[in-house]
Amino acid sequence: HYIEYQVPSALDQVRQILAIPLKKTDTKLVAYLTLDEMQAILNVPDPKTRFGIRDRAMLDVCFVAGLRVSELVGLKVDDITFEPQASVRILGKGRRERVLPVWKRTGANLRAWLTIRGEAAVPELFLNARDGAMTRTGFAYVLKQHVGRAQQSCPSLCKKRVSPHTLRHGCAMSML
Repeated sequence: HYIEYQVPSALDQVRQILAIPLKKTDTKLVAYLTLDEMQAILNVPDPKTRFGIRDRAMLDVCFVAGLRVSELVGLKVDDITFEPQASVRILGKGRRERVLPVWKRTGANLRAWLTIRGEAAVPELFLNARDGAMTRTGFAYVLKQHVGRAQQSCPSLCKKRVSPHTLRHGCAMSML
């Protein structure tokens, strides 16, 4: 609208241009996972191995709490509480803090991971293969591996592009 004031003689032409409607675009629905699809992914990690226990706990808490990946990998051991009810303390975007209760199953998965996690040089809850803090990229890799294997038992996963953010939307849709 700036040109209207700079060149008053072009006022009619400016109004004609501004009257042209914007191009309409289709907006895609945001992908999300159903409870059955998420369960198929959670069934993949081997509960008899260290990384299987870690992955199950990590995927479960991410889905149930609807966490952003940065919130998940930023979780500290001290952010987990089991009494009176299992819950996680999240430091979110804009340094906003919230405490979220988690399902009993999720609490059991977290307890199993903490039992075998052992001492580490970092305070983060989830560790990578070198006992350092799990990264966003590391989590995306873990998720991709488990989704690939879950597709064999849950064909509907083959039609979806599952990213870490998809878990967050799955949480929101399961609440609806």
